[in-house]
Amino acid sequence: MDMDNIGIVVIGRNEGERLCECLKSINDGTSCPVIYVDSGSIDTSVAVARSFGAEVLELDSRQPFSAARARNEGYARLIELHPSVQFIQFVDGDCTLMTGWLDAARSALVMDSKRAAVIGHLQERNREATPYNRLCALEWHSPPGDLTNFGSFGGLSMIRVDVLRKLGGFNPNVIAGEDSEFGVRMGLAGYKVTKIDQPMATHDANITTFMQWWIRAVRAGHAIGQRSQLNGKTVLRDCVRERTSTLLWGIGLPLTVLVTLIPSNGLSVLLLGGYLTLYYRVRRYRRGQGDSHRDASLYAKFLLLAKFANGVGLIKFYLNSTVHRYEIIEYK
Repeated sequence: MDMDNIGIVVIGRNEGERLCECLKSINDGTSCPVIYVDSGSIDTSVAVARSFGAEVLELDSRQPFSAARARNEGYARLIELHPSVQFIQFVDGDCTLMTGWLDAARSALVMDSKRAAVIGHLQERNREATPYNRLCALEWHSPPGDLTNFGSFGGLSMIRVDVLRKLGGFNPNVIAGEDSEFGVRMGLAGYKVTKIDQPMATHDANITTFMQWWIRAVRAGHAIGQRSQLNGKTVLRDCVRERTSTLLWGIGLPLTVLVTLIPSNGLSVLLLGGYLTLYYRVRRYRRGQGDSHRDASLYAKFLLLAKFANGVGLIKFYLNSTVHRYEIIEYK
């Protein structure tokens, strides 16, 4: 398969064996130039990447790490080494590419000059290992088509090099949701971002504890705050609805119940019944999307819990924004 105009940027941090599987999936049947960008790993990730023949770029630890920074520096280095590359496939080190994806993605981009980026179906590799992995699998599920909600635009995507250059790539200050934020900017610039009906990759969430899941949800709350600040006032109103929901359910309502507990002689606890209503609304919506009773109930239960973690993350974002310093939130 002729892959002369495709380059691959893999980013990772302490991915170990998963990085090995990732690079193996890339090497199978492709001849694309590959660059691996490492964000301060202390395991064998760098040695593993070199053993697969990948160009390795180790980020300077004197600057804050972020996926956005890693992708930007990775594609810049790749273009420097291979100036004929027109499309960049971004891959996270905990993922493996599916056979046929690269050709299908490139074809979709070639077909429409206004299409800036494409994604495909992402499968959770060990869906049933933990309830948290199953939640990730439910999160990945979305229909194909041109995106209008860029929350489903993830880190695994193929993007035109000229669009990356024109829009300045990913925002290095965005420590979570950087891919979705870039998707919004592509949409605002008049480009199409499309999910094609093609298996793209497998993902290994490897979330085994509640605390890992909680930190991931805190990270999502930080992303909601930062994305709404950056693009919430545009015509796409990015993450404004999510921010309002987080402020209401994750911060406002529990704080109101607590503050009015004594003045109301305990009656304010009745307000917590709103969470039960929200649970049934979310579960009904997920059933309408085709989830089983089991999956819809699981999703609704953890969405309620996530509101509180999102609230913590939103507060964390506001604190970070006052000092204009953002550092990655790691959950594994």
